[in-house]
Amino acid sequence: MQLDQAKEIRQGEQLDEQKLAAYLSSSLKQFQGIDHIKQFPGGYSNLTYLIVSGSKQFVLRRPPFGANIKSAHDMGREFRVLSALEGLYEAIPKAVLYCKEEEVMGAPFYLMERVEGIILRPSNPPKPKPSPDMMRQISMATIDNLAKLHQLEIHESGLINLGKPEGYTQRQVEGWIRRYQKSKTDEVPAMDQIAEYLQSEIPAKTETTFIHNDYKYDNIVLDPERLDHILAVLDWEMATVGNPLMDLGTTLSYWIGADDAPALQMFNLTNLPGNLNRQEVLERYAEQTSRAVDNIDYYFVFACYKLGVIIQQIYARYVKGLTKDPRFAMLGHVVKACGDQGQKAIKLGRIYDLN
Repeated sequence: MQLDQAKEIRQGEQLDEQKLAAYLSSSLKQFQGIDHIKQFPGGYSNLTYLIVSGSKQFVLRRPPFGANIKSAHDMGREFRVLSALEGLYEAIPKAVLYCKEEEVMGAPFYLMERVEGIILRPSNPPKPKPSPDMMRQISMATIDNLAKLHQLEIHESGLINLGKPEGYTQRQVEGWIRRYQKSKTDEVPAMDQIAEYLQSEIPAKTETTFIHNDYKYDNIVLDPERLDHILAVLDWEMATVGNPLMDLGTTLSYWIGADDAPALQMFNLTNLPGNLNRQEVLERYAEQTSRAVDNIDYYFVFACYKLGVIIQQIYARYVKGLTKDPRFAMLGHVVKACGDQGQKAIKLGRIYDLN
């Protein structure tokens, strides 16, 4: 089974190697220069590069070209989250360096140590595919790890300072609705109807925990020798303290089954045989956390909407000509599929068997 491999840099996403090497040489002790730069595959948001320097390997993360880096792609925040988690949670890459100066490559970026392993990406599925029994073990380990994140101590550790938990759920709902309106390019009635539902049904009481906010297979590095062992969780840019059921809802919205809409199959390899289904995920999480999850339908619908908004923001950049990546041309259909998924959950009153 192959390790997650970096590839040649996509056209238009090259880094200024000379400027970067000069900056790293002045900022890191014993930096040996840049031997190779390659780009990791997958992803529609932040760009990720492999930097090889002598015997050391680093991962560099920067916002996508043409994005609003001040709002949705805060590299400094991701670096601070990783730094705050050191000593509290072991499955993270070590944060190395943050650069806020845009002169180096046109946007802030940060550097972390590379964690080599297996990443289950739909765009680059592992060969051979894990057996159904192994996929079941991986899926259970994935949900157990999410439960562990939600049980981190947040007060004495200082994690509470990463966010403003009071009013978190309402702010999220209102904020994502505004983001959709600002990025809207086509009429998608299901998305508009979900927005009305979300505003009218905001839960009155919620809990507060540390949350990742983008927890899915392709943000998890697995041990090649033991696939049900998580070596590291990646992409912490949206991590904060807030409602854990919103985080679970996000994971569930990515947890696409083989019978879900074809346009959604790009999101995850949870469609492989052996994976827990969404109802089993919910039951596993409730067992691990002893948390009431009876109102998960609301959070699942919100997550479907949020996912649709994220895709719409990327699609809008393509429509406006800010990116020419051909993968983005069909994303309008994906936005509609996200809306339809959420709308079905509202109509049926459940998060599973939606087709």
